[in-house]
Amino acid sequence: MSVETELVPVENPSGLNVILGQTHFIKTAEDIHEALIGSVPGIKFGVAFCEASGPCLVRVEGNDESLKTLAAKNALAVGAGHFFVVFLKDAYPINVLRALRDVPEIVTVYAATANPVDVVVATTKRGRGVLGVVDGERTKGLETTKDRAERIALLRKMGYKLG
Repeated sequence: MSVETELVPVENPSGLNVILGQTHFIKTAEDIHEALIGSVPGIKFGVAFCEASGPCLVRVEGNDESLKTLAAKNALAVGAGHFFVVFLKDAYPINVLRALRDVPEIVTVYAATANPVDVVVATTKRGRGVLGVVDGERTKGLETTKDRAERIALLRKMGYKLG
């Protein structure tokens, strides 16, 4: 059996936070919706999930029409069974990842980022699957003492660390 690989860039014209992952059941879209809505007051999001059997449709949920449309467009472009994509506004992945990991049918979270991201997709006679993602740019070097101090200051300024 042969396999072809392809890079599918995630379309994200506004630089939104996006979460990409794999799941295993048709109720995923609704369960992700419930997990997100309960995580952050005022969150806006769109969820799309690719079925892997039956009608093999992209299932879409969310509370923001533009984010639902963007999620659906990206899920359809990837077109891999059990793949899901979430676009967020008024929240960050760090605010919702724990809730998403508690969704029983989620198997893997590939990325949670606002960086440009490509999905590495394999196609066989059986269908399409996600091998992984390319998230961000190539590493440029090691952190210096100055870089470390700036990182620590930024985290405290953002309220993620005390002191």
